[in-house]
Amino acid sequence: MSTLPGLLLEQAKRRGDQIALREKEHGIWQAITWAEYAERVCAFSLGMTRLGLERQDRVAIIGDNRPEWLIAELAAQAAGALSLGIYQDAVAEEILHVMYVAEARVVVAEDQEQVDKILEIREKLPSLEHIIYYDPRGLFGYEAPGLVGFPEVEALGREAHSVDPEAFEEAIERIDPSDTALLGPTSGTTSRPKLAMLSHENLIEMASRLQQVDEMHPGDEFVSFLPLAWIGEQMMSVSSALSAGFTVNFPEETDTVRADLQEIGPHMMVSPPRIWENLVSEVQVMAEDTTRFKRLIYDWAVGVGEETARVRFEGRKVPRALALKRRIADLVALLPLRDQLGLRRVRYAYTGGAALGPDVFRFFHALGVNVKQLYGQTEVAGISVVHRDEDIRFQTVGTPIPGMEVRVAESGEILTRGPAVFQGYFRNPEATRETLREGWLHSGDAGYFEDDGHLVVIDRLDDVMLLADGTTFSPQFIENKLKFSPYVGEAVVFGGDQPSVTAIIAIDFDNAGQWSERNQIAYTTFTDLSQKEPVYRLIRSHIEIVNADVPAAARITRFLLLHKELHADDAELTRTRKVRRRFIAERFADLIGALYGDSPAVTVETEITYQDGRTATVEHELRIETVGQ
Repeated sequence: MSTLPGLLLEQAKRRGDQIALREKEHGIWQAITWAEYAERVCAFSLGMTRLGLERQDRVAIIGDNRPEWLIAELAAQAAGALSLGIYQDAVAEEILHVMYVAEARVVVAEDQEQVDKILEIREKLPSLEHIIYYDPRGLFGYEAPGLVGFPEVEALGREAHSVDPEAFEEAIERIDPSDTALLGPTSGTTSRPKLAMLSHENLIEMASRLQQVDEMHPGDEFVSFLPLAWIGEQMMSVSSALSAGFTVNFPEETDTVRADLQEIGPHMMVSPPRIWENLVSEVQVMAEDTTRFKRLIYDWAVGVGEETARVRFEGRKVPRALALKRRIADLVALLPLRDQLGLRRVRYAYTGGAALGPDVFRFFHALGVNVKQLYGQTEVAGISVVHRDEDIRFQTVGTPIPGMEVRVAESGEILTRGPAVFQGYFRNPEATRETLREGWLHSGDAGYFEDDGHLVVIDRLDDVMLLADGTTFSPQFIENKLKFSPYVGEAVVFGGDQPSVTAIIAIDFDNAGQWSERNQIAYTTFTDLSQKEPVYRLIRSHIEIVNADVPAAARITRFLLLHKELHADDAELTRTRKVRRRFIAERFADLIGALYGDSPAVTVETEITYQDGRTATVEHELRIETVGQ
């Protein structure tokens, strides 16, 4: 058993001149070989040691996906320190929480924006000594104790390496696979994020066991565009990449990801459900905007794809006539569409972090994209269960990966045990005792096994609701079906201990706006658009379709369109875009109460800030619609 920096040295020795990392700058892809990757990790690690970094210290990293992030992470681990990833869109208060808990001594920040956040909270972080930045734009003239550029630290390290060429490898040899490598922030759906301690062994075992299910090769390409603080991105860009030796690519900007995906043509992708849902919405809107003839071709091709996928998932051989139609559909519509989405070469398209709605699954398999559900948590280094090729069920998350034991307790809670299970929460023994019992990780998720060993995840154990008539239902299942509409951005369903099911829906502003423009409906703001009668009719029609596909007791009876988007900055979503149901139930208690009353509308107040700094409180009346009457 090796360590993550140890795997890097092995890859550098085995395939030194092959490409390990690739970043797009000014429209040109810049390559970093495995040998250069290892050399930069060596320099940065020894440089931080020169600055005073010691074993077991914590190094926080915040910024967009760049080679410097991975270099900093592996450099910290090579020095025997613990790396801590922070979401790049986190606000100062969130950053303060995780850095204070971790008592980070060093923070590696991408640019001026991130440095400013750190400087804002620095007085509350007595342990922080150094702020290292790797994009100097906007930082000219900045003066702060411990503020230093990434190249300067690398230069210190190269100088140290010239004095003692063996120091780096000797430091790596002192690391034990059981040493903590990473502090992974949990999603924080029910509370503030905790820091899960994951060892080198945890991370490498996970990658190794995923490799036994889905083999990855040195020639493969992967595009890293989701936050590296998320365990799913760590699972691929760090653990799996170092184990398998494939190339990790970094887009130029967040808004160039689609074009960069098309250029690279990745072989693997991993994304939370929201990314896949957004892609579906994008395709649906494109199809609506095209000509009638092209729309007919699209509908026919997707229909053929859905029929083919259904036959395959039923375990039957595709009839010759259907196979021929599928090839024609691929040629005229599906292959160009996959190419436009950047998914032409994808072998494994993983979705994880939350359940993906069955409608989205069907859509991608109709297109010919091998979408597979992953199930796991930060606490198991990312994954414990996955779909196997040719054994994919829309309603399940697959079967356990080799070496991971998964069972369901009498309470219905999913439990996991195995070599990838974490060591506990950093400086939080109470939460560790609650989550880790007799070697079993208590996930907090409710589920059950089907007869053939496939795991079905129902919802968070605390979120599974019991209706007044005794019917048990999962809000998440209905929410996923609602979000299949391109015009629904987020949906939150309520109904526990109530006579019926209701929903608060936030429209997808971009798609609903395009629809309104096509239908010559004038609007000004999100709030204005959300309360338009035609928009209500549009969303209501989709709710009626969803209602027809769920048990009678779980059908939505009333809904309202929210006056604002749900946002992580308002603590309504986690940084991985999971709904924080408890927080929303508290924040919008008046709206939920109105949904169960008789009023046709409810008034909310919002505060607006003018450019000159003045603030004002504005009232909005939100309509409440009854469905099925």
